[in-house]
Amino acid sequence: MVDVFEEVEEQLRSDRYKALALKTLPWIGGALVLALVVALGIWGYQNYRAKAHTEASDQYAAAIQAFNSGDRNEAVRLWGEVGKSSSKAYRSLALQQLGGLQLSDGKVPEAVKLFDEAAEAAPTPVLGDVARLKSAFALLDSSPYKDMEARLKPLTEEGRPYRVQAREALAFAKIMAGDLPGARTEFSVLSLMVDGGEGVSQRAKAAIALIDSGSAKAVPGAVKAALALPPAVALPPGALPPGLQAQPAPQQPAPGPQ
Repeated sequence: MVDVFEEVEEQLRSDRYKALALKTLPWIGGALVLALVVALGIWGYQNYRAKAHTEASDQYAAAIQAFNSGDRNEAVRLWGEVGKSSSKAYRSLALQQLGGLQLSDGKVPEAVKLFDEAAEAAPTPVLGDVARLKSAFALLDSSPYKDMEARLKPLTEEGRPYRVQAREALAFAKIMAGDLPGARTEFSVLSLMVDGGEGVSQRAKAAIALIDSGSAKAVPGAVKAALALPPAVALPPGALPPGLQAQPAPQQPAPGPQ
């Protein structure tokens, strides 16, 4: 009799396990399907990004080659395509190239717009601050000091990649605003900063000499002449997408106010 009860109990237990399995199986299957879909989605997105990055890199290099070969129109077309790419780094670089071309044509508002778009698109402060600095230098001889300060002051903060060059631009802005004592103080500091590079030190000393000589009328021309020598904003190793460092730079005129 005991054996019968045990058999019945075992059967009931087995039926409960089967019922539980039937209830949970769809959930387990759904979870597995969801995990597979997520994995495939991540794989697809990574492949999409890699493909977009490669295409942008190829087009950017082709644009440089076209420009250096004298085919500006083709370079502009290719940089324009890269400027719409999902590769943020190359998009920023392409927009900066287009901005440089506009600036060399004397089209300051158009150049500033492109530089600002490049800064917004940049995935790192290294690329973004280069674009912001170019935008500020383009506006240096046409914008009021308060506008220049709003653009440049954040770039001078500790830890920003081009704080020395931003400080130099701010000193030039003080000259343009007529604040010669304030500008001289800034240039005195810049002339002694070891991390500014030889170019920054030379321009700072030249500006101090100009201020001390009382040649105020020559200041705007001197500022433009200084800006014809672009500030040392070379990107550090690893700042650009892989492979970009090996590409030659386009041989275009140095950007600066016209």
